[in-house]
Amino acid sequence: MTAVRYVLVGLQLGVEPAAYERFWREVDYPLTTRLASVASYRIDRITEAPRGLAGGPWDYLERFEVTDRAAFQEEAAAAGKALVEELYGRFLDRSRTVAWWSEPVRP
Repeated sequence: MTAVRYVLVGLQLGVEPAAYERFWREVDYPLTTRLASVASYRIDRITEAPRGLAGGPWDYLERFEVTDRAAFQEEAAAAGKALVEELYGRFLDRSRTVAWWSEPVRP
């Protein structure tokens, strides 16, 4: 069953958005979209977040649409472990990461 994972992330202090976006285009996106379970993957730069939403501020919203949630989690654990470590080591603030799963509602 198709599932969607959303992740709100904040950059570490001092990280330039252009550096993170370059890493995403050159490393993260190509690796993630090679996973068999990933139907689509994108990020959006947040330009305005709602007031009162606890846990931020966030800089980006990631959206993974996957064909099978369990398969994605297995593939990501195997292929993406080093990538995740690099993301949090160089760019992202783990304390400002919020993630959830959803199921698309089709017309």
